[in-house]
Amino acid sequence: MKSICVFCGSSMGRRPDYEKAAAETGRAIARSGRRLVYGGAKVGLMGVVADAALAAGGEVIGVLPIALEKKELAHEGLSALHVVSSMHERKAMMADLSDGFIALPGGAGTLEELFEIWTWGQLGYHRKPCGLLNVSGFYDGLLSFLDLQRDEEFVRPEMRSMVAVENTPDALLAAFERYQAPKTPKWIKRSET
Repeated sequence: MKSICVFCGSSMGRRPDYEKAAAETGRAIARSGRRLVYGGAKVGLMGVVADAALAAGGEVIGVLPIALEKKELAHEGLSALHVVSSMHERKAMMADLSDGFIALPGGAGTLEELFEIWTWGQLGYHRKPCGLLNVSGFYDGLLSFLDLQRDEEFVRPEMRSMVAVENTPDALLAAFERYQAPKTPKWIKRSET
């Protein structure tokens, strides 16, 4: 596992715990010798995670849609920045560059990225781990809902267990090392979506 993608907010959120966790995540990824792949912006938790990884000597790869680059949101100090034409292209490139996916606190975009990568895993497009860093219980409500989906038989138990949940970045990275993807039939090819 050489690269970890982090999905997170473009704002800081209300609690100082979120900023602290983003910085800890960037440092943990760098300390582990892995590179950070993220959305390429300098703002919010995105900027914090990138700056922390860079300060710890890590490699940081950003992927940013051109529309956001034009709004001057691009982080200028990255190891590499890929500017792409759309959000769809951004997510596909981030997925291709990464071996695991962490969702820190964030908004609708963070959830959308997490759910898409989780869905791709369920369909067998990849066998990479994904997980939530549950900072100060941020994801407790979502986890209850995911359990309800499983209990109501909209999500199979083995698919629900694909999403690791930990309270610290080091624990989540350790969970990724133990991860074994469930055997899933490939219903459709990625090129068919």
